[in-house]
Amino acid sequence: MSKIIKIEKEEVPYHGFFQLQRYQLRHSLFAGGMSETISREVLERGHAVAVLPYDPVRDEVVMVEQFRIGALGDTADNANNAWLLEIIAGMIEPEESVTDVVHREAEEEAQCHLSQLEKIHTFYVSPGGTSETTALFCGKTDTRQIGDICGVQGEHEDIKVHVYSFDEAVTLLEQGKICSAAPIIALQWLQMNRTRLRQIW
Repeated sequence: MSKIIKIEKEEVPYHGFFQLQRYQLRHSLFAGGMSETISREVLERGHAVAVLPYDPVRDEVVMVEQFRIGALGDTADNANNAWLLEIIAGMIEPEESVTDVVHREAEEEAQCHLSQLEKIHTFYVSPGGTSETTALFCGKTDTRQIGDICGVQGEHEDIKVHVYSFDEAVTLLEQGKICSAAPIIALQWLQMNRTRLRQIW
């Protein structure tokens, strides 16, 4: 079956740090024919990269902790939930390659040098409302060289760097203390590929 989208109207009701795109459209239906005209809004914020640094000799991973407004919640009681344990990540700037961003962000967020990279996947973050994708990697590093408190002051970054053994990181994952998509996917991937990486890295 050929899938069809017919955009009838497109507008930008908001343009700031992010951009909101509004569409009036119809699309093909699985049962045949076309849908009625529907309205959908898409948050346009660009595309991102993320990387889980892994030291195959010490069997350790690098994670970062920072304030995230999207995790704030509705009340002050949830304030502690706004500091998330994540992996290194950043937005792709114009004229930057994906791997350039990975290396730049690793240095900025954790003073972390990556000597090798392995691509895990590129995935949509939340395709029901945003066009953003994340290119996800695992990177070889030496955890003896990792920073403590890092980030770019001009970007208001205040980042605490953590080094965990692989087993500690998996325990945090199983306890639900890692609750954003990229680190969950990366750690589960590392669970499946750790033996191989320790052999080739």
